Amino acid sequence: MEWNLDRKRPIAPQLCEQLSVQIAGGQFPPGCRLPSVRDIALSAGVNPNTVQKALESLAEEGIVYAERGSGWYVSDSAGAAAVRDEVVRARTAEYFEAMGALGLSEDEIKRYVEEWKK
Repeated sequence: MEWNLDRKRPIAPQLCEQLSVQIAGGQFPPGCRLPSVRDIALSAGVNPNTVQKALESLAEEGIVYAERGSGWYVSDSAGAAAVRDEVVRARTAEYFEAMGALGLSEDEIKRYVEEWKK
């Protein structure tokens, strides 16, 4: 698992974001057991308490759940679908904001999207 963490921002929310993207992208399907807190911490180079905090935040959102003594699991597909929808909307907004900053009109953006689809 690769992590792209910005040390200038709080780490736990970034872990939440990146795990959400991985869940939304299907890398961790519903019912899937996530890597252990320790494994995530080692691969991300962060404190296990930070990972635990991130997973607890995701649990509050209903994206993951813990089974005592077993680990963390991805919630049902409805939760994963909601995460995917949220991620898609955020990434789409980022894209359109970036294109607008380049001075592209809506028609120009549509043309580029159509070209990309081909």
